[in-house]
Amino acid sequence: MRKRGIQGLTHQHAVKSQLERVGNELNQQQLEQLKGQLALFKQNLEQFSIKYKNEIRSNPQFRAHFQSMCTSIGVDPLASNKGFWAELLGVGDFYYELAVQIAEICLATRERNGGLIDLQDLKGHLSKMRGSKAQKISDEDIAQAVKSMATLGSGFEIIKFGSRKMVQSQPRELNTDYETVMTVAQDTGYITVAGAAASLSWDVDRVEHVLTRLLQDGVCWTDQQVHPPQFWVASFFSDF
Repeated sequence: MRKRGIQGLTHQHAVKSQLERVGNELNQQQLEQLKGQLALFKQNLEQFSIKYKNEIRSNPQFRAHFQSMCTSIGVDPLASNKGFWAELLGVGDFYYELAVQIAEICLATRERNGGLIDLQDLKGHLSKMRGSKAQKISDEDIAQAVKSMATLGSGFEIIKFGSRKMVQSQPRELNTDYETVMTVAQDTGYITVAGAAASLSWDVDRVEHVLTRLLQDGVCWTDQQVHPPQFWVASFFSDF
């Protein structure tokens, strides 16, 4: 019986080893097939880029779709101003220039909006700065430029408050409380302590704590001439 038990275990071990070997071979085959598919896709992507490079450079919607297609396979042809893709498409410098312009606008308006600017407001400033003859830009172009700046640890990022997209230009620990309070203010541009507390079913102290922090950061300003006082979010007002 002991001999049979040992033989059984040996047989099970052999079967297990064989299954593992077959599994490894299948995984390797699948990996090679995937590599081949990606290589073919990148080759087709290069040919597509050559054929439609003028459209990619001039049409912001077409450029956004192209960027999305590239991202799906881990290719980032628009972010760098060096290498094959930049030389082929000529758009690397475009994003570098756009990032610099975004930084200039954010710094120039920071005293007024506390380092938070509505994306559409920023887009209006960019159009004015670049002039009517400049290459048109889209929301996706701005997002791509801001993304490239974020890698430098500069504090630039796009954040959402309800339906609004805002560009943040300085490091700020906006927790969910701050985001929620600002979302309540997005329709009217302002909130009151009692109104926010009732809308969110929060304690008044919780709302006051958030608003105090936003006031300190320059994101909000308060109108004490009315009763109850109104807290206005500076970045929710556009110049355009």
